[in-house]
Amino acid sequence: MTHPFETFREKRLAGNEKALDTDNLLTKRFFSLDKQAYGDGALDAKTKELLGLVASMVLRCNDCIDYHLEGAVKAGYSKTEIDEAMGVAMLVGGSIVIPHLRHAAESLEFLFQEQQQTK
Repeated sequence: MTHPFETFREKRLAGNEKALDTDNLLTKRFFSLDKQAYGDGALDAKTKELLGLVASMVLRCNDCIDYHLEGAVKAGYSKTEIDEAMGVAMLVGGSIVIPHLRHAAESLEFLFQEQQQTK
């Protein structure tokens, strides 16, 4: 059975391909800007993943949460570090963030299990 996170990855990839199959320069530039924003700068890319995660949780975007959780795990953050960042998100966003915290906890469990299997 396919895990919901794997389905998210597939849908995101397919959706990105369709979105970028355009001559619209604004769309292409926006996608490029996103990549540039999360690269190393005055802040390193690793730190920016946690910033993106917290912002995504406060904005209550599960797709964005999954995107940044995957980036945070790949960047080498521990579950304890990610949990602390998610706690900040809940403090800033309030109790309405709790359903997204639940979603994130399930996704994070999958990502760390997947990481263990690939070692």
